[in-house]
Amino acid sequence: MATRLPGTDVVIVGLGAAGGVAALPLADAGLDVVGLEAGGRLTRRDFAPDELRNNMRGWPFSVQKCAQEVPTLRRSRSDTAVQGNGHPMMNAVGGTTLHYWAQSWRLNPWDFRVVSATTERYGSSRIPEGSTVEDWPFGYEELEPYYDRVEHEIGVSGQAGNVNGRPDPRGNPFEGARAREYPMPALRWTGFLYRMASSARSLGWQPFPGPAAINSRPYQGRSGCMYHGFCNRGGCHVDAKNSPAVTTIPRAEATGRLTVVTHAHVRRVETDNQGKVTGVTYVQGREEFFQPARFVLLASYTYENVRLLLMSKARAYPIGLSNNHAQVGRHYLSHHQGAGVTALFPSDLHAWYGLPAQGVAVDDWADDNFDHGALDFIGGGNLWVYSDRRPIAAAGMNTFGLAPTWGSAWKAFVRDNADRTNSAYIQKTTLPYDSNYMDLDPIVTDPLGDPVIRITAEYKQNELAVADFLQDKMERWYLEAGAIKVTRGGLGGQMGVSTHAYGGTRMGDNAETNVVNRYGLSHEVPNLGILGASVMGTSGARNPTLTAQALAWRTAAHLASNWRSIVE
Repeated sequence: MATRLPGTDVVIVGLGAAGGVAALPLADAGLDVVGLEAGGRLTRRDFAPDELRNNMRGWPFSVQKCAQEVPTLRRSRSDTAVQGNGHPMMNAVGGTTLHYWAQSWRLNPWDFRVVSATTERYGSSRIPEGSTVEDWPFGYEELEPYYDRVEHEIGVSGQAGNVNGRPDPRGNPFEGARAREYPMPALRWTGFLYRMASSARSLGWQPFPGPAAINSRPYQGRSGCMYHGFCNRGGCHVDAKNSPAVTTIPRAEATGRLTVVTHAHVRRVETDNQGKVTGVTYVQGREEFFQPARFVLLASYTYENVRLLLMSKARAYPIGLSNNHAQVGRHYLSHHQGAGVTALFPSDLHAWYGLPAQGVAVDDWADDNFDHGALDFIGGGNLWVYSDRRPIAAAGMNTFGLAPTWGSAWKAFVRDNADRTNSAYIQKTTLPYDSNYMDLDPIVTDPLGDPVIRITAEYKQNELAVADFLQDKMERWYLEAGAIKVTRGGLGGQMGVSTHAYGGTRMGDNAETNVVNRYGLSHEVPNLGILGASVMGTSGARNPTLTAQALAWRTAAHLASNWRSIVE
């Protein structure tokens, strides 16, 4: 029998990127909030700049809840699902924002209206067959104030390219209009990044520094970045990486309205006979607790949001909570992040250390920033070159067919060339398709006996064509910068477990094709909301973090402003 705890106004399941942001506007509005986090609290003392510990041994994933519920994967219904190769997410107060790259991008206006914009420019036949993509229920301009609020609340460094319609050639010429500058200037460039920017301009492209949730100078009483080089998969030991753990969560706690409960493994969302949510049941150690709440916000990442809904069956929801239209788990996508490009240069790049969010971007081939009329795909990608190198990773470098991968000749090659290579990071448009979805695995369970998520998905021809096109552009950029050898990775096919996972609880006005409405509130359950990238219907050429955080603030602000009409 679960121990019943005192009730609260709102319970947030997961205090990562989205839940950790939503807690602040709710607490500021005077609502009592309980935040349930599956992990513990970490501090700067836990973030040793240690490549072996952070990158090679997967610290701290070995003890994480997410590592014990890795989704299974298959390409189609006819295939047998197999366990994925690890779960890249993180359980802790602050979630994956503790160790992520901290790139903090807005979506571009096109990403909110892919269907209508594509149809207007090229005709409806250009939407790929089988894609379930829809326009968002609102445009970029409606989310812009929340992008702005989050950028200043958590701290984002960058260079604006469009402030109130006034272009600035130092920033991204394709970005949507923003109300004001970033709160901090962009992270500094290295000599190699200046070289890549100059080469992009020689090609007629428009390079710019990318935005990062990392302090380029002291901000809110926290240090500026030290550029020590362990941001790739590690936390920040000077608190310059702006996770909600050091920004919005402490400020929400300071109101006296947020109570954080750690090591709380939520297993079910409970409902009454009328179909309203009554709270959540969670396990802490060997004890089970029921946390009553007038409103529940799920913010536990795409895979877990879907899993909790599907496991929370009730009389009013026989196939899963908020799933009477069978949309939970549908419209799934994750970024096509394969199809890499790596270059060898004739001399050292002086790229040791640095951080992945410190780089130069090109958006000329992203979204619909170029004419697709003669092409066989829609969308595009962001080309990103960054400074990030550590000794162990360098030892596994590409030998470009110029040396064996072992022995004395290999050692000599690594010694002479370890600082002469660079690999691009290319984020590409990925669309949802009817045949790509998530459900509960009928066989594989976690240690508590609950089923893990099963992903049935593969990249389609549109995504593969985008990848091939962008590899051409990236190869041309490297050669213009003086590379003497360039290799390209395969285009890939099967979707893996990703930190860039979208859909499954998509947002939209139509309850028959979406799980939540334009404010992130369930179409079917009057006092349930969902936060995170699982509500996003398109990916753009961007990582989801800042958009998920802007949406979370918007949902929380709407809930607070309309509290009585929503819960009573």
